[in-house]
Amino acid sequence: MSTFTLHDQNSAPEAAKLLLEKSQKAFGMIPGLHAVMAEAPGLLEGYQVLHGLFVNSSFSADEKTVVWQTINVEHACHYCVPAHTGIAKSMKVSDEVSNALRDETPLPTAKLEALRDFTLAMVRQRGELEPKQVQDFYAAGYSQQNVLEVILGLSQKVMSNYTNHIAQTPIDEAFKQFAWTKK
Repeated sequence: MSTFTLHDQNSAPEAAKLLLEKSQKAFGMIPGLHAVMAEAPGLLEGYQVLHGLFVNSSFSADEKTVVWQTINVEHACHYCVPAHTGIAKSMKVSDEVSNALRDETPLPTAKLEALRDFTLAMVRQRGELEPKQVQDFYAAGYSQQNVLEVILGLSQKVMSNYTNHIAQTPIDEAFKQFAWTKK
């Protein structure tokens, strides 16, 4: 059982109140992750900024989902996998892509699979990739910009996944239908 507070507009530290208002406007609710992060307003603000930057990256909706969910699944994040399944649906990402990511089965295209492989290598090897791994990523059609954008997405997901692990953030009602556990 989590002992972390799920803040709302009334209980949040003053510096987090506007950030929670921003979350409410963006999502129509205050996601549990944001409610927990509000205890440390700088964390919530940093997360919101990184999220906005990654959403505006050069990746397509499918590619963003591949980066997010690859990291979420590798980190076995009980909160983020269901949340990003719902987010993927809202972004019109196919169930085929979402299910392949959740189930760790092959993705529908070689390019998306190369993105997952690269993202997993970045997580597992902590950014210390072999030159061939980077060259394979380029050969799949990705660029130096994409390498750096994977790092951006990874930075965002470390903040959320680690927070959810430590806080045992309860899954939001909107995402309970997508509950998930790592195989």
